[in-house]
Amino acid sequence: MKVLLYTFRQLFCVKPMQLLGDCHRKISSSKVCYGYVVNEKVKSALKYRQPIVALESTIITHGMPYPQNSRTASDVEEIIVNNGATPATVAVIAGQVHVGLDYDQIEWLAAKAKDCIKVSRRDLPLVTSQGLTGGTTVSGTMLVAHHVGIPVFVTGGIGGVHRGAETSFDVSADLRELGRTPVTVVSSGVKSILDIEKTLEYLETEGVCVAVFGPSCDFPAFFTPSSGYQAPYCIQTAKEAADMIVSHQDLGLQSGILIAVPIPKTTVTGDLGDIIEVVVQQAVEEAKLKGVSGKAVTPFILERVNKLTDGKSLEANRALIQNNAQIGAQIAVELSQIRSKQTPRQNAMNSKRYEAFERHINTADTTRTRAKCMVDHSRPVVIGGSIADTVVTFKQDGNQLTHSGATYSASFKQSYGGVGRNMADALARLQCNPLFVSAIGKDDSGRSLLNYCSHMDHRGIQEIPDASTASYIAVLKSSGELLYGLGDMDIHNEITVDYAK
Repeated sequence: MKVLLYTFRQLFCVKPMQLLGDCHRKISSSKVCYGYVVNEKVKSALKYRQPIVALESTIITHGMPYPQNSRTASDVEEIIVNNGATPATVAVIAGQVHVGLDYDQIEWLAAKAKDCIKVSRRDLPLVTSQGLTGGTTVSGTMLVAHHVGIPVFVTGGIGGVHRGAETSFDVSADLRELGRTPVTVVSSGVKSILDIEKTLEYLETEGVCVAVFGPSCDFPAFFTPSSGYQAPYCIQTAKEAADMIVSHQDLGLQSGILIAVPIPKTTVTGDLGDIIEVVVQQAVEEAKLKGVSGKAVTPFILERVNKLTDGKSLEANRALIQNNAQIGAQIAVELSQIRSKQTPRQNAMNSKRYEAFERHINTADTTRTRAKCMVDHSRPVVIGGSIADTVVTFKQDGNQLTHSGATYSASFKQSYGGVGRNMADALARLQCNPLFVSAIGKDDSGRSLLNYCSHMDHRGIQEIPDASTASYIAVLKSSGELLYGLGDMDIHNEITVDYAK
């Protein structure tokens, strides 16, 4: 039995991201929890081993303004279809991971982009457990594509090592994902706002095979076909790329492949590429001055560059992703043809992930694939904290607050958390039926928490008389900045090893 130990302060010394890592390892051995809503066309293509190309959705939710985001996504899917493959755009909608979107879903995401979250590997448990909606990043899309058995993924550009990473440690999760997830990513390299030299070094350390698609090993820099840095290899045809993927799969390597496609020279005629690069650097400096950081950096820069170039950068962005889609589809088709010519035994050995996924297709409901846990015929057990969270936000400016005993106007928002509870919630929504072991007080907060967790098996939660359910209060300024937090976690001492046993 797989026991997952999580508490509010990691009382059992288990890192929170181990949960997703454990699930990843189970999937790699075909003992997995599948919980995806799979488009009918994608499902059919998976079943009959037809070429499929995975697509991310942050290009819809964070990469372009409306309606260009919707139009670009639809155009890219059309290009993939016209080149003989099936597009599979990945996104999280109302807490469910979708593999393949229809036109209405793409349009809905594009129109609601401002309300969407960027969903990387780290975000999946929270976003799915709370029923949120978001666009999957390169990292998040790679993970999902690998789980369902899609080996080729097309995007515009991947993240990389940020400049100054030696002090900030700001390295995109995309690079780590490429180091541990065997999916081939077709992109126009990395954006020039990043440290391309260090990015290539990091990819080498992670064991990622990097090849430029073209006659030269000159690594592209998104808006420009040449960064001045050399990739280790180059390939010139889709057949060469497919042969490389086949060898990669047959060797059983667990890292990914990056195929860097230079932006077509017809797209950046004249000095346009150089102009865009100058503007990009200007936007980078503006971001620093305005204190833009984290996930917000790339969307901010893309928006500023688009404005400063009068939309020319956006058109270049659209052109390069369309070109990548065409090449990615051609690679997927070549890969499918190679596999179709192999012996049944070879296909059986090389298609375990497809077959594992097919076994979990719910034929009664052809638009959904429900999660089924198959870990030695057992179920996961999550041991951790349950917390009643309250967020208090002052309505006055933070500088006006004093400690004079005055009453201030504020808004209150209550929710339920705890790392363990959140993880168990996510697994329950994926239909993995976890047993959640925790402790709460026999009080109003405890009863409310149990009611909130009614969709979970909470028989492992002990209710302790004359004790208080764990509570946490976050006090925020009107700007959203945290002033201080107050926590009462004493009840978690009752989650003992003896009780867990």
